[in-house]
Amino acid sequence: MTANVFLAAAMERAGLGQAELAERLNLRIEQLTGSPGNLSDRHIRHWLTGKTRWPQRRQRLVLEAEFGASAEELGFIARARITPAPPEDDDVRRRTFTTAAASFTATALAPGAPSGTSRIGMADADRLEANFARLIHADNTAGLSVDLETRALAHAQHALDLMAIGAATERVRKRLYALAAAFTGTALWAAIDRMEPDRAGRHLDRGLRLARLSGDTAMEMRLWGHASVLYVQQRQLPDAVAAAEMSSTTHVCRRDPLFRSLAAARLAAVHAQAGERAAAHRALSRADAAFHRINAMERPAFVDFYDRAEFEGLAGITMLRLARHEEAEGHLHHALACLRPEFHRNRVYYSALLATAQLRQGEAEAACATAVASLPSPGHDLPGRTGALFAQFDRDLTIQAGGTSFAADWAAHYPRGATA
Repeated sequence: MTANVFLAAAMERAGLGQAELAERLNLRIEQLTGSPGNLSDRHIRHWLTGKTRWPQRRQRLVLEAEFGASAEELGFIARARITPAPPEDDDVRRRTFTTAAASFTATALAPGAPSGTSRIGMADADRLEANFARLIHADNTAGLSVDLETRALAHAQHALDLMAIGAATERVRKRLYALAAAFTGTALWAAIDRMEPDRAGRHLDRGLRLARLSGDTAMEMRLWGHASVLYVQQRQLPDAVAAAEMSSTTHVCRRDPLFRSLAAARLAAVHAQAGERAAAHRALSRADAAFHRINAMERPAFVDFYDRAEFEGLAGITMLRLARHEEAEGHLHHALACLRPEFHRNRVYYSALLATAQLRQGEAEAACATAVASLPSPGHDLPGRTGALFAQFDRDLTIQAGGTSFAADWAAHYPRGATA
C-alpha cells in the first residue's frame, strides 16, 4: 500500500480532519441522493493509507465536489475496467461541480491568503516563502517524509490558488510559480527519500513545468538534480546522467560557484554509479574547484544544506561507487566531523555509508561498531534510502562475518522489519 498524499494535501490545505471530512461528505451525499451518507473516519483513513484505492462512484462525486478536483487528481487510482456511467449522471456531475467551485475558492482563502481583496502582492508571497523556509529546516533536520510531502503539496497548491482568486503583477506571478515549484520539489525529495518512485515521478513532472513557468533557473537546477537521484533509484542510468548534466548546465551554475559545485558533485556520483570512472573524477574535481570559490551571499533556503560536510558526503558516495573504499571512508569521516549537529537524518545516512565503506575493506568489527552507534533509538523505523542502506549492510555482514560476537551484537540492535 502507498499513502495517498494528494488527498492528505487537499485535507491539510482545507484544514479538515478525518472525522470532519466524513461528516461533510455525508451531508453532500444526502443532498445528492436524499439519504444520509454512512462514511466514517475509518473510510477516510483507508483512502489516506491506500487501502481503498478507488472509492465508490457517489463517494468520488462528493469528494470531487468538496475539493474541486477529479478523483485522479486527489490521488485515487481507477480500476482497469470501469462500467460506463449512465447518461443521467452527467446532470448530477454538473451540479456537484457547481458547488465545488465555491468550496475550492473557500479552500484557497485559508489563513495566510488575502481576505477581502482581489490584489495578490509580494506580502502574500513572503508568507509562503517563510513557510517554505520552515519546511526546508524540518527536512534538513528530521526528514518528515510523508507528513513533509503532504504539507509541501498543500503549500504548492495554495501558491497556485492565490493566482486563481486575485490579480497579480507579472513579477508576483513568477514568484508564486517559483514557490509552487519549490514546494513541489520538496515533496519530490520526500518521495525520493522514502523510495516511492511513482509518486516522485508525478511530482517531478509538475515541478519542472512550474519551474519553467517561473523562469527560475535555480529551481530547475534543483529539480533536475533530484531527478538524477530518482533515475538512479529506478536503475535508469542514462537518464540519470542526462538529468545530472541538465542540472549542471543551468544558468545559475554558470554564475554561482555554490550551485556549480553542488551540481558537479551530484554529477560525479551519478557518473560513478554508471561506471564512468574518468567522468566521475573530472566532475568531482570541478566540484572541488568551485567549492573553494564560494562567496558569502544570500541564496535560496533550499541550498542552505550544501556546505563542506555535504561536499565530503557526496565525494564519499562517489568513491564508494567507484570501489575506492579507503578514500570513501576518509571523505565520510570528514563529512561526519563537519556535519551540523541538527542534521540528524544526514548523520544516520552518512554513518551507514561509513560502515559500508569499512565493511568493504574487510574491517567488519569496526563497521559493526559504526553501524550500531548510528542506529536510531528503539521504536523508530528506518525508512526509504537509509533503511535500504542498513538492510544491505545487514546482508553483507551476514555473508562476511556471520557468527562472530560483533555480528551478534549488531543483530541484537538492528530492528529487522523496521525498514519501510
